[in-house]
Amino acid sequence: METVKDSVIQMIHRMPDTTSVEDIMAELYFRQKVDAGLQALDKNKGKEHNAVKERLKKWLE
Repeated sequence: METVKDSVIQMIHRMPDTTSVEDIMAELYFRQKVDAGLQALDKNKGKEHNAVKERLKKWLE
């Protein structure tokens, strides 16, 4: 089983050589949020599609 450390190392290796520390941190933050969202979905703690559409409608109008 791949460890978190191994996954992060692989992520960094896939990034361009010009990647900054800020870029790496942003990618880690994004991945952490996605993983948290997927875990919430696995626990049936997601939001209904229509509820999300309503919430986004306020932002997009």
